[in-house]
Amino acid sequence: MTASTEPSVEADQGDGPLGASWREATLAAQEAALPSGRVVVSCSAALGTGGLGRHLREIVAALQRAEQPTVCISGSTRAAPPPDSRRVLRARLAAFGASRMLARSPLPLTPGVRTRAFMTDFDAYAARRLPAAEHLVAFNGQALTQFAVARRAGYRSLALVSANSHMRQVAAQHAKAHRRYPLEGSWTAHLVKRNLAEYGRADRIYVASRYVRESFLQEGFSPELLSALPLTPDPRYREEGPRTGSDRFDIVYVGSLAVHKGVPLLIDAVRRLPQADVRLTLVGGWGTRGMRRFVQSACAGDRRIVVSPGDPLPHLRAASLCVHPAYEDGFAYAPAEALACGVPVLVSEDTGMKDLIDTPRRGLVLPTGDLDVLTEAIEAAYRGEAFAASRAGVEPSGDG
Repeated sequence: MTASTEPSVEADQGDGPLGASWREATLAAQEAALPSGRVVVSCSAALGTGGLGRHLREIVAALQRAEQPTVCISGSTRAAPPPDSRRVLRARLAAFGASRMLARSPLPLTPGVRTRAFMTDFDAYAARRLPAAEHLVAFNGQALTQFAVARRAGYRSLALVSANSHMRQVAAQHAKAHRRYPLEGSWTAHLVKRNLAEYGRADRIYVASRYVRESFLQEGFSPELLSALPLTPDPRYREEGPRTGSDRFDIVYVGSLAVHKGVPLLIDAVRRLPQADVRLTLVGGWGTRGMRRFVQSACAGDRRIVVSPGDPLPHLRAASLCVHPAYEDGFAYAPAEALACGVPVLVSEDTGMKDLIDTPRRGLVLPTGDLDVLTEAIEAAYRGEAFAASRAGVEPSGDG
């Protein structure tokens, strides 16, 4: 296994990030980072589905390109749960030590409780199915039992894929988001201890961006423990000739409609804009009642805001701007894919793919959670000024 302390690939000067030479170098770096021998890769997401599933697919594809014997245990390999998923989830909670009162409660389960139950259940499922192998590569929050079983089985190495920054940083950033918009609970509260235990048992931690790497270094981790495993947008996201004209300024957000993704902040910024020809399309779905009510209320109060779940590619093809104002995102495929389609982006400082914004004409990196700066940056993009400015971004106005 080859360790790397820099989770980025230097771009060819004539090509730039997301170009052909960049992609070739990035794929080679993926292959070099992964172990040699029989490898088991596990992740609760379905292969290729959502950000986590696409992260998984890149790892599996890199191993296959290197012709390494690979076993993938994922959400794709599991049988579908019974229709009464709530009853099943409560049974799993009870099995994992939840109190009888919690297991029988008619109240909605919080995101943290649901996520912990799901992660713990998948971890146990995968651990029971670990074959004879040399290396295990598992995702954070769902690897603890697998690590114990693999270690007893004599695996040569245990690697953890950290899809986010260090979990203490994730929890802190989520807390900032939820203090501002107390619409739903955070899934981090029930997973910090579990992640810390996984960090301590891993022989290697894979990180996809400088942002993630720096969060671990700040927590005192040795650079030798961290290995770069850079990510790439799906090749179907690419520029295809001149962009079609439109009588609207189309802003697109792609991803889960959640507080920690900065969706309420983006909605508030758009509602501040006076321009009638602005439209915000939210390509994604909510996971909580609080976000559903907030988004539905915003759409009802401002007809320029619409929700359109499904394939994001048609929306990106027509977009004037992609905005990803996350409070924390280890990489963020969505704005990387927008860049690949030739759409300028606005992202927060707490987004891993920000290193792909190598020129102000491609996008701006903004202070996380700053509504004034976000609003001004969108207005500057509307006026055609934003992407000729310096990377320092848009300064807040003096009147706040």
